[in-house]
Amino acid sequence: MTADDLQAARDRVVPDVVAGGLRVLFCGINPGLMSAATGHHFARPGNRFWPVLHLSGFTPRQLRPDEQDELLTHRLGITNVVARATARADELTAEEFREGGRILTAKVELLRPAWLAVVGVTAYRTAFGDRKALIGPQERTIGGTRIWALPNPSGLNAHWTAATMAEEYGRLRATAEGRGRLSP
Repeated sequence: MTADDLQAARDRVVPDVVAGGLRVLFCGINPGLMSAATGHHFARPGNRFWPVLHLSGFTPRQLRPDEQDELLTHRLGITNVVARATARADELTAEEFREGGRILTAKVELLRPAWLAVVGVTAYRTAFGDRKALIGPQERTIGGTRIWALPNPSGLNAHWTAATMAEEYGRLRATAEGRGRLSP
């Protein structure tokens, strides 16, 4: 993949991996250029989404980005708050996040996953106007869908290791399976 290939992917949309009846719909901030160039979510080397998903017990083995459709067999899916690809999330405007929150709400109302898991608490705060939200389960619901803010798995998020992220993702998994507690 060349630098020109990546730049050519700017503003592309990566199709959602969704279906009705999902246990958890994971929601990224927006696709990066590598994801847009390949058509696969969380495709950038160094992104910890796929390892953390496995370490937390959501998948029986670590999937590769090009195996993203296998998530559906586990009743998991992926979408984004903002659909257009950028090199960095800070290229998005607050209005794009708010509009993304409205679109995401409509998507969740249609698909009715048990849980919406937004991977990036800052994206969640901006998209839903909840400036005080913390990592963990949220009080807000969308219809019958509960919401959980998770740490962003980007390699740039140095505050969380793969192990500590896996613990938080695992809390969501246990709760979604009816075995966990909702308290932070």
